[in-house]
Amino acid sequence: MSTRRGVLKLVGGGVVLAAVAGGGAAVWYGNQGPATDAREAWTTAGQPKEFRRRFLSYALLAPNPHNRQPWLVKLEGDDALTFYCDLDRRLPATDPFDRQITIGCGAFLELLYIAAASEGYSAEITAFPEGEPEKNLDKRPVAHVKFVEGASARDPLFDNILKRVTNREIYEDRAPDAMSLAYLMAAGSAQGVQCRTSSEPERVQQLRNLTWQAYEREATTPAAMEETAHLLRIGKAEVNRWRDGIALEGGDIEAMKDIGLLTQKAMTDPDSMASKQGRELWRTKAMSAQAFGWLMTDQKDRYSQLAAGSAYARFCLKAAELDLAIHPWSQALQEYPEMKEFYDQAQSMLGEGGLVQMLVRIGYAKPVIHAPRRGLDPLLIT
Repeated sequence: MSTRRGVLKLVGGGVVLAAVAGGGAAVWYGNQGPATDAREAWTTAGQPKEFRRRFLSYALLAPNPHNRQPWLVKLEGDDALTFYCDLDRRLPATDPFDRQITIGCGAFLELLYIAAASEGYSAEITAFPEGEPEKNLDKRPVAHVKFVEGASARDPLFDNILKRVTNREIYEDRAPDAMSLAYLMAAGSAQGVQCRTSSEPERVQQLRNLTWQAYEREATTPAAMEETAHLLRIGKAEVNRWRDGIALEGGDIEAMKDIGLLTQKAMTDPDSMASKQGRELWRTKAMSAQAFGWLMTDQKDRYSQLAAGSAYARFCLKAAELDLAIHPWSQALQEYPEMKEFYDQAQSMLGEGGLVQMLVRIGYAKPVIHAPRRGLDPLLIT
């Protein structure tokens, strides 16, 4: 039977919190293995008989903030659908204007478009057909999509949808070569979005410091950490139940949960030993970045946010093709008051007069498993 002292020693005291604030579904697993039921969407993609459902089964694998999967779809007629944001799945503390959530919607639409093209369909996407939301997303649709058979060519990036993963590990001490970074930059320069990459040592060190400092600020901001802690799925049973949020799994995690050491409430205390040691581990991860990429738009409107999501999805798929590890570090781009200092630094350093929408560390790392997914049925409006 595990003791409190033994568990702390086993996980290094801070590994749990290290999973918490990385902006997605970080996963630790041991003898018990990962929650396979929560990941069945990755093995069943492409199986639905109806073509729209088939394309949607790939779209729901898109990268998205905190793995909220904020997507709702209503099938219409025989060849169309309307796409909505699930307003209950936003992040009001860390994403008060729904910018990141909108980017996640753009990534969903891009994977939908690529999946349709894999079978020769063109997905004709009309963004915000009932008007563009301003301060926040609302009940109006994000997009209307009509499918036209035989009107599109296959996109090679389709082959990487099931391979794509966000990797939050410590990166190896070797930088991507210039050609790989050029391929990433080309893939991320889409829909009017401009992508930049850099492995230049001075720039990389600047961005290591920025991403770490912004992370530390978020990890010590109560509302931000409470929002994140609420989305923890602790242990295999919770991961399989919820299939979203931030998954913490494995024998070590189960032991800490069983003795009451690991709870959602405990993870909100920035002065705890776990929190302090966890922040140190994330500092090590930030400092292991070997290169960075960032996406910029000329405008700040919702259309630009959707475009940034589309470009980011393509960036991720190209990274998977190149066997590169990538990890978005979004804290410095978040727009709540406590982050303003770092937000201004990021925009000044990288923006080129536009708006930086995504900031991503790049390198090589050991493989990780996919994040959980809720599957198709919860997304469909009947």
